[in-house]
Amino acid sequence: MHSMTSACRALALGLLLAAAPAAFAQSAASDPRGRWITANGNLEVEVSACGDALCGTVTQVLGNRSMAPEGGEMQAVDTRSPLGMTLLKDFRPTAATEPGGEWEGTIYNRENGKTYRCRMSVATASIAAGELVLHAYVGLPLFGKTQRWTRAPSRH
Repeated sequence: MHSMTSACRALALGLLLAAAPAAFAQSAASDPRGRWITANGNLEVEVSACGDALCGTVTQVLGNRSMAPEGGEMQAVDTRSPLGMTLLKDFRPTAATEPGGEWEGTIYNRENGKTYRCRMSVATASIAAGELVLHAYVGLPLFGKTQRWTRAPSRH
């Protein structure tokens, strides 16, 4: 009986160790930190720690297309250069989820010069590298707009 208990412990430990890399990969995949390309393809934004929160700062300007349905060139209200601008601020894990699940903070829209409340998460269902899902809203999250940013290619 003693050897049976030892065998069970060894099997359980083996399963735990085998599952650990998968759990870490899931956690890393849902981590919003890293570089992302905005929905309209204009900007590369790096999401990183900012004190005890996450922020997103523009690291590269790729284009100047409007987010409006008709597209075209953007006529931004905020005429400052977007390079170095912090678009995502004060993102913290929501109380309802564990860290790495859903985050809440604010997003700045330089096209209209307004700041919105925003929920952020990473979805990996359609793209293995993940999409940064940003839901900006005024008042209640029910009234808002969702954008999907794609992970930027790694630089070599």
